[in-house]
Amino acid sequence: MIRIGLLSDTHNHLDKAAVKYLTQCDEIWHAGDIGTISVCKELEQIKPLRAVYGNIDGQDIRKVYPKVQRFMCENVDVLMVHIGGYPDRYDAEVKKLIEEKPPKLFICGHSHILKVIFDKKYSLLHINPGAAGNYGFHKVKTLVRFTIDKENIKDLEVVELGQL
Repeated sequence: MIRIGLLSDTHNHLDKAAVKYLTQCDEIWHAGDIGTISVCKELEQIKPLRAVYGNIDGQDIRKVYPKVQRFMCENVDVLMVHIGGYPDRYDAEVKKLIEEKPPKLFICGHSHILKVIFDKKYSLLHINPGAAGNYGFHKVKTLVRFTIDKENIKDLEVVELGQL
């Protein structure tokens, strides 16, 4: 059983409130637009970090983290990208990956809009954790925590970190 702390769109700001919630997790996943490598280093000091780069991330981050992460967590096939879209409106590159081999869990960021959607067509859970940083049009900074236990994704929790 693994407890995940998921965030996106920090845009070079790791909110102190986020640290309290992330320390209670086993791993931290970041769905891109990290900002600077110093944010990654802060996160890595809390828990092991898996991340993808986003459209605002520079070469320092792109050298360390890929555009696409595909991995197994417990018995769950996970696909994580920054720009991914939503069910019935996936990014073309992502749609191809999903059609070839649908993951059980699809994670993306970019929109700054927190959404959790079950895609019936591909039988996958889609999570966008919203935005945890101070830059963007979102009104409330958010992250998501959940547990993966064998093949089950459970105990999903939305954490509001405060107003922008």
